Amino acid sequence: MNTEVVRRQYLDAMGITAWASRYRLPNALETPACEWEDTAPKPVSPSQRLHTLLDDAQQAEQARKKAPSPAQSSPASVRALLDDAPAKTPPDTPPSPAQATAESLAPSHEPVTFTLSCFCLSGRWLSLHAGQLSTQEQTLLANLYRAAGVSLSHPLQQMTFTWPPVAGGPAPEEPLEEAREGVNAFISGAAGRNGWALERVLWWNDANTSPFSEVLDIAEDRSYTLELPVWQGPTLASLLESADAKRALLPSLIALGQQW
Repeated sequence: MNTEVVRRQYLDAMGITAWASRYRLPNALETPACEWEDTAPKPVSPSQRLHTLLDDAQQAEQARKKAPSPAQSSPASVRALLDDAPAKTPPDTPPSPAQATAESLAPSHEPVTFTLSCFCLSGRWLSLHAGQLSTQEQTLLANLYRAAGVSLSHPLQQMTFTWPPVAGGPAPEEPLEEAREGVNAFISGAAGRNGWALERVLWWNDANTSPFSEVLDIAEDRSYTLELPVWQGPTLASLLESADAKRALLPSLIALGQQW
């Protein structure tokens, strides 16, 4: 019996269908008594078939989520396979000017994190600052606007915006573009809730501070992220440290107050 079972297992493994007689043929010798495996399929109820289909679908969905996404071949690597040429420039070959320009203009995938402090002046002008302002800096800001002749209908109220809004979230494909969209959505939402009619942005920061200047997309005295003209001044922290910086800022403040 054991030999017969092993033989059938070998045949099944090789893909050979085994045939076993279940009835005694005429004039044939009697087959030794043994136990035959019941190969007839067992009937399955409709409910069992339904549960089997649901289980198979759930397992397939879990396998699809766990499977890593196929790596996308870059155009350079595909071209190298087709042309039978190396995909990378040899180390001793300097990049061409066109390649250097393309690399400098390529979007960065580095994560963008920042905090902005916002003050709205009578629903017209938006005062933006990097980080969260201290009480001393807020007092200085109110005095500067008062010295410029900007009359405020309400005391300054600080609003802060932090990006990304959820720490430890999934990494975005285009961090800078998504940060710009987040700032635009925050300012637009605040303006809609409070009935602001914004006319310009007062950006108190250094000209080349990163990542804020890139997020606001400031060029030619205009923020293309917020679609508003920009007046730019030094940081409040630098003004607190230097009386000369305050005196140098005064003419610009007076000109700003004349536009109010």
